[in-house]
Amino acid sequence: MEKNDRKNFLYFVITGCVVRHTSVMDLEEFRNQVLPFKDRLYRLAGRMLNHHEEAMDVTQDVMIKLWNLRDDLDNYRNLEAFAMVMTKNMCLDRLKSKRWQEISLKQEMVPGFMSSPEAQSEMSDTIRFINKLVNRLPEKQKIIMQLRDIEQLEYEAIAEITGLSLNNIRVILSRARKKVRDELIKVNSYEFSKN
Repeated sequence: MEKNDRKNFLYFVITGCVVRHTSVMDLEEFRNQVLPFKDRLYRLAGRMLNHHEEAMDVTQDVMIKLWNLRDDLDNYRNLEAFAMVMTKNMCLDRLKSKRWQEISLKQEMVPGFMSSPEAQSEMSDTIRFINKLVNRLPEKQKIIMQLRDIEQLEYEAIAEITGLSLNNIRVILSRARKKVRDELIKVNSYEFSKN
């Protein structure tokens, strides 16, 4: 990619503004096919790395790689799964190189869902606690929980991303959910017995 093309592409990724470019897959086509799942790539990277800037870097690196492969993207049956695999692999490489251990659950709350400040505070505390529980899970369980429960991907897409069988994914997800649920029940039971 020439320097000017890279600059235009990065400008496009950051701003979403289309710039003039000609190739087999032009920016408009790239925008329509690839950019719709850019946020999912970022959330996966953010979930795995627990670091905003690193997640942005990984997402941008994946987008640049996809742009460089734009002429061959038609060869992939599921472009989103291919991009998720690239993201996962880049994150794992960064985790290995930096030896990061923590992964955090995204704390998004629907505005107006909880009416009182006490309920919002309690929900926030619960999310933080679930976050800690998920952080203790083995790496595969964390990734599969992220892909299924947060990103809401189908089992087939998760199998394509992780290289695991559908049954294995279901077992891993079930065990991860059970661990989190059991710990949450244990803590809530303890808090009720204190009151």
